[in-house]
Amino acid sequence: MNIWPVKLGFRSKIYVGMFSLLLLLGLVIFFLVARIMKESLLEENKNRGVSLAVNLSARMVEPMLAMDFLRMKTLVDATVRLSDDISYTFVMNHDQKPLVHTFKGGFPVELIPVNVVSNFQRYSMRLLDTGDNLVYDYAVPVFVGRDRLGTVRLGLLTTRIEKTFNRIMVSAFLSTLFVILIAVFAATFLGRPITRNIKRLHDSTERALRGDLDIHTAPLLKKNCWDIMACSKTECPAYGNLYHRCWYMAGTLCPTCVEGDYAGTITSCQNCTVYKKCAGDEIQSLAESFDSMILSLKNNLSGLEQADKTLKKQKNLLRAILDTVPDFISLQDRNGVYISVNWAFCKMLGKTEDEIIGKTTFDVFPGKKAEVYHQEDLNLFLTGEPLVKENRVVKGHRTKWYHLVKIPMCEGKGQISGLLCSGRDITELKRVQEQLTQSQKMESLGQLAAGIAHEINTPLGIILGYAQLMLEEGDDPAQSKEDLRIIAKQTKIASKIVADLLKFSRPVESVVSVVDINQAIEDVVSVVEHSFNLEQVVIKRSYGAGLPPVKGDEEKLKQVFVNLLKNALDAMGQGGVITIKTYYVKQMQKGRLVVSVSDTGQGISSDNMKKIFDPFFTTKGVGRGTGLGLSVTFGIIKEHGGTIEVKSPLVSERDRGDAQGPGTAFMVHLPVGNGL
Repeated sequence: MNIWPVKLGFRSKIYVGMFSLLLLLGLVIFFLVARIMKESLLEENKNRGVSLAVNLSARMVEPMLAMDFLRMKTLVDATVRLSDDISYTFVMNHDQKPLVHTFKGGFPVELIPVNVVSNFQRYSMRLLDTGDNLVYDYAVPVFVGRDRLGTVRLGLLTTRIEKTFNRIMVSAFLSTLFVILIAVFAATFLGRPITRNIKRLHDSTERALRGDLDIHTAPLLKKNCWDIMACSKTECPAYGNLYHRCWYMAGTLCPTCVEGDYAGTITSCQNCTVYKKCAGDEIQSLAESFDSMILSLKNNLSGLEQADKTLKKQKNLLRAILDTVPDFISLQDRNGVYISVNWAFCKMLGKTEDEIIGKTTFDVFPGKKAEVYHQEDLNLFLTGEPLVKENRVVKGHRTKWYHLVKIPMCEGKGQISGLLCSGRDITELKRVQEQLTQSQKMESLGQLAAGIAHEINTPLGIILGYAQLMLEEGDDPAQSKEDLRIIAKQTKIASKIVADLLKFSRPVESVVSVVDINQAIEDVVSVVEHSFNLEQVVIKRSYGAGLPPVKGDEEKLKQVFVNLLKNALDAMGQGGVITIKTYYVKQMQKGRLVVSVSDTGQGISSDNMKKIFDPFFTTKGVGRGTGLGLSVTFGIIKEHGGTIEVKSPLVSERDRGDAQGPGTAFMVHLPVGNGL
């Protein structure tokens, strides 16, 4: 069983501390006095013994010269009778033979050698233990001139010293104890007001901790500031306030007070008459400061409660606004943790607010999307530039489009503290845009119907003419075979025109996958390379190594490369070189993959450069193109989030040399990791 010591209160600690201090001081004084008294008594006893022995030695000279043993005996007996503490006396001759002594039971010969005095010593003293008592033994030589007659020995008991010492110690102890008791009573009398005030302060503190701020700890003053200063300004905050001192209050109307808060007024108040008359000791100052602190705390809490009510009201209003807004909104901190979301954001994800708050992007979104969004967030923190984009989300058989804006939030010194994301569902807008685009295409088709009819009527007229010739000249098989070949060729031309129109007018659903650009280009080149070689056109490849894949529709991208290669072939005619290059360009946290298709053809004029991506615009002759190839190519690249640019001429007339023509280069830029 453990027994814990009782904890002492402050009053008990004062009493115990003061008693312990006084007791320690008394003991130190007691033992110091005891030591001094003992040393003094021993010194006195030593001097007394020496005096008795020397006096006896001087008186022994004459009887020892006369060898008057009776007189010597009388002298030693008389010496012993001088005091009760003289134990023995004896006289020895120069040969250390005892002449007379005062021992009753016979002379103890073993006493002779224990204290020997030389001729050069005035005396010799030894403390002897007889078994019953302690004796100071004094030996003094007896001289006549320079001749030594013998030795006088005297034994002085310590009992007298001990009795005297004990009496002194008892007196000193009683005196010390008396002084300690008086000091304890005085400390109790003086410490009680201190401990009473401290207990009051302690009780007030506990009440404050329980929420009771209507407490007063400082004692009432006999005279207050308005009495001392004969003040009648009732509007002064200090007037009539019995518990809070005026020098702890700001905004008082006393002419000697300095305007400002407590920190600025207390210095000037220390020279005020009120302060000098009313200021108390440290305990009272502590109580007054405590009351002032409680008053300030009460006022501050009142202000905080009012501010809290206002903030809650504004917070509820802001929450109502955010939840009413159809746009989804989220706020993330510097670590990507969601700290606030609105109802639309929760509805979009199909989660509750509690399932999102405190989580990161990786907890809220699936793996691949989370990684993409995380990289976007890192780039925002790094660059500080807002991100505006459109996201295409496929859920089952439904496709959704979202317009997103991510803005970095900055605090002091421009440091980014979080990200604000705002977005809205633009699926319906996209549908309307697609309808509008389709309507524009159909309008373009209607406006250019005449041109298209001419393009189609030309091969159809040839087909019709040769068919009629075959009907009229059906006897020549060789001529019929040649006519059929021409008919088939013109039919293919008409079919291609119709196919291009269908591709331009009908939206085709994309099939998204991870595409190896080098392999996709090589698949296209392997198909067209033979026919290009027949036209004496060489295709050179320069594929970049280790290119990252892109996400997109592989068949649509292949259509882009087919269109660019056919345009390059048509620009050169017979003979030339087509160069295909692929490489990767890194930009901050993102990157882009570049595909360059250049030729050595006739180039593109500055006037035509502005129109080459317009539908049905072509510089080719009749029957060689519909003007839809580059327009379709531009649409596919834009759909993949990329861009396409044209440079022409590549070689000036002056620097052309052996080059066949000024040349043209189409450069396709595709984002890495995004795609559709």
